Amino acid sequence: MCVAAIAWRAHPDWHLVAIGNRDEFHDRPAAAIERWPDDSGIIAGRDLRSGGTWLGVTGQGRFALVTNLRGFGLPKHDKVSRGALVTDTLLAREPADLDAYNPFNLFVVDTDRADYVSNRPEAVRAHLAPGIYGLSNGPFDEPWPKALFLKARLLGWLQSPDNDTAPLMEALASEALPEVGLPADKPSDVPEPRDTPPFIRSPEYGTRCSTVVTVDSRGKGTIRERRFDATATVSGETVLSFSWQL
Repeated sequence: MCVAAIAWRAHPDWHLVAIGNRDEFHDRPAAAIERWPDDSGIIAGRDLRSGGTWLGVTGQGRFALVTNLRGFGLPKHDKVSRGALVTDTLLAREPADLDAYNPFNLFVVDTDRADYVSNRPEAVRAHLAPGIYGLSNGPFDEPWPKALFLKARLLGWLQSPDNDTAPLMEALASEALPEVGLPADKPSDVPEPRDTPPFIRSPEYGTRCSTVVTVDSRGKGTIRERRFDATATVSGETVLSFSWQL
């Protein structure tokens, strides 16, 4: 993922609402979200190059997403794929060595807690209070413009009586440059600078999919993924249901 907003226990009707865009090179193969054909209970997409995933849930009450963390140089090719962090987290396996991965932000939700995990500038695992959080490619909850934009849209949706997630998908599809947040004052070590809209349109590197995850106060969950090709045209959409014991 490259930008996300997560509401964890931020509203009495919703246990979890997470929205995010995955930005990646279009020539990197990936599979759409599905129930993985094993007994893991994972519902997620899959990186067909390295085998991991960027975002997923399980019927056992776990959610995880990962973003790259900029500012520490170019990725090292001898590191373990960051997608393995999400897979391991969904399977309740603790990563043995966080330094085995390139810099990352990892957001984890269990039925009764939420945590932020990173390995830069040092290893950290922080327990989070109920609230609304944003993730992009900077430090946790740093006010990147597009992350602030998605947090504001998510807050507005939570305050609306309508449960239709279409406005959340519309927010993820925004190509307008947000007017708030930090300026683009740091050098870029990835194809995407910080002063970009939530949706990246590019024939080489851009938004590959938008995802909305909701779990209501009764544990009824839905994950919705909308996929895009290199022309930013919708290439498919999948909606799957699951349930958590809350």
